Amino acid sequence: MRKLRILYVTLVFVFLYLPLGVMVAYSFNSSRFSMAWKGLTLDWYVKLFGNTALMQAALHSLLIAALAATCSSILGTLIAMALQRWRFPSRKVIHTSLFVMMMSPDIVIGISLLVLFMALSLPLGFWTLLMAHITLCVPFVSITVYGRLQGFDPHVVEAARDLGAGEYEVFRHVVLPMVFPAVLAGWFLSFTLSIDDVIISFFTTGPTFEVLPLRIYSMVRLGLKPEVNALCAIMILITVVAVFVSQRFLKEKS
Repeated sequence: MRKLRILYVTLVFVFLYLPLGVMVAYSFNSSRFSMAWKGLTLDWYVKLFGNTALMQAALHSLLIAALAATCSSILGTLIAMALQRWRFPSRKVIHTSLFVMMMSPDIVIGISLLVLFMALSLPLGFWTLLMAHITLCVPFVSITVYGRLQGFDPHVVEAARDLGAGEYEVFRHVVLPMVFPAVLAGWFLSFTLSIDDVIISFFTTGPTFEVLPLRIYSMVRLGLKPEVNALCAIMILITVVAVFVSQRFLKEKS
């Protein structure tokens, strides 16, 4: 049975990570137009950093993802705290709507936001894309933080108030440190969702502000280029480093 479990886990990891490994390996392949291996090279990484349009799109994506993750973490945390702390008539409706947004297809969210922006006569670009990504990410942060707050001991807050702490002191010194791991997890989740989104970005951005997923999509329609493999390999490295740093940070906090 132990060998079967090891074999099963190995097959799962191969299924998940073999495509990524192949893509990273071929980012060092000297062949440009064939899948045949013709030797190691770093030329595609050099050409990648020389591709102004691709690098600009990457910077746009990083900017939108960081801003969307930060705004979503703030809004999502406040929503989660309001749902957990207060009882008001529309509480269940708001709580249910968060799950509806999480389960809604991206194409439905993208089209609905496009209709809203057109009705408000907002030009498609940076601000509409940022608002769309915040709308996408807020429910995920809210549910993550709300789950953390559900296991929160309310007597700790009551003890802090008995000792003379005000609302700000309770939030700053008691609530926030206890929910911070969930907030941080929500931030990274939002960052990943934002930087990876294609469909909502397609409907809510304009020609003046291009993001990386749409740029890559337009490039691979004409054929897969080695520069794209190199760019994806760098993004995988950034993701691995971010996950490693976050895990170390959470371990130190715990």
